[in-house]
Amino acid sequence: MGVTLTLSRIDSPIGALGLAADADGVVRGVSFGGDPARVMRRDYPGAAMEDGPAPTAVTDALAAYFGGAREALARVRWAVEGHHFNARVWRELARAPAGMTISYGEMARRAGEPGAAQAAGVALNRNPIPLILPCHRVIGAGGALVGFGGGLEMKTWLLRHEGALLI
Repeated sequence: MGVTLTLSRIDSPIGALGLAADADGVVRGVSFGGDPARVMRRDYPGAAMEDGPAPTAVTDALAAYFGGAREALARVRWAVEGHHFNARVWRELARAPAGMTISYGEMARRAGEPGAAQAAGVALNRNPIPLILPCHRVIGAGGALVGFGGGLEMKTWLLRHEGALLI
């Protein structure tokens, strides 16, 4: 792929975030721990990568989100590369409102594959832009908090921050 990605590190209440954006300021990757290159090498193996500042629109949206504006990240421009089912899961994930949760089974049904909860979990595990595509809002059957790249403690924090967990 002939895209150049600008990689940046952003401090947040949940720790360092790595961000990859293209020349138009469209988010292509978010990673926990501050290293977006790891995810980007997997998802954009032919991309040129350079360090630089994050797009202001993205840093403003992150600041607003962590400041309490639960829907602020829904306004961030994003693009991801994915095949068939993964892409459908990610598009449905973008529709998951803050403050709500959805099960893996329901996510699979909305993506057009009822009964493919495990496959939905695999697609969510490959989500290159967590937070922007809010995979933390997907929970196991019966409300169990399972599976999240940032760990269950971070998932719990994010859901509480959004008002989805009253524990």
